[in-house]
Parts: sequence; C-alpha cells; structure tokens
Amino acid sequence: MPIYTQPTDVALLDPEELSQLLLLAVEEATRAAERYDERTASAQPVPEVFGHLTDSAGNNLQRIVRLSLAPALELPGYQQEGWVRVQHYAERPWSEVLALWRALNLHLAHVIAHVKREHLGRVWRFEGEDLTLGFIIEDYVAHLRHHMRTLPA
Repeated sequence: MPIYTQPTDVALLDPEELSQLLLLAVEEATRAAERYDERTASAQPVPEVFGHLTDSAGNNLQRIVRLSLAPALELPGYQQEGWVRVQHYAERPWSEVLALWRALNLHLAHVIAHVKREHLGRVWRFEGEDLTLGFIIEDYVAHLRHHMRTLPA
C-alpha cells in the first residue's frame, strides 16, 4: 500500500481537526474538478481518478467505522485498478461521479469528526504492518491531495 504521509503521534491528533483538513481538501478538489465538463472529463482519465478516490473513501470509511467499534482490524487492501474497472466510472456521467465522490467524502469527514480520541491508536493490521486509525485518516487526506496534483490541466 503506498504511503502518502508520515504518521503523527496519535496523542497529538484531534479528530475534529482531521475532519476539517479533509473538508478543506474536498473543497479544493471540488473546485479543481469543476473545471471539467462532461466532454473534457471523459476525454481524460478524470472520471477514473475520482472513481478511484470514491473507492478509497468507501474503503477508508469501513476501516474508520470498524476501528471505532473494535481495537484491531484485519481486512485486505483493495485492488485499485480492478475496482475502477468493475465499476465502470468512465461510463457514468461526469456530474454523477463527482457528486458521488463529494457526498461520500462529506460523510467521511462527518464520521471522522466524531471519532473518539482514544480510538486513534487502534490498529489495522495490513500486510505485516500495524497502521493506526489516526494514520489512516491522515494518509487518506494526503492521498486525496496527491491525486489532485496529478489531474490534467
């Protein structure tokens, strides 16, 4: 699994601040996405990028909810290209892909804001690594920002 940021000591993390960071990234990404219309988005891999980001939001939502309910989690990662291929994001209207991505991320930010601080140290065991809930949230925001930098102009 690619890592997009360095972990912060979970004692220094605040779920409300993490939620606000995600909301800021969502607003920035929405502005970037709105420069595309149906024609320009479909002529580039933009729907696939936002489809991947939708999948990532869904997978991370599951991790966050599950780690809010249990101290440890063992789930597989996900096959990015396979998920995008199976869901056929490029065949949906761009406006629907963007709306789905945005709604899911706004909900994710809401859930993050309500994570208990004491749960931020809970662990997802993935491929021999222990990733804390706090890191999962931080890395998700960094992942979103990374993909925004790769969008075609």
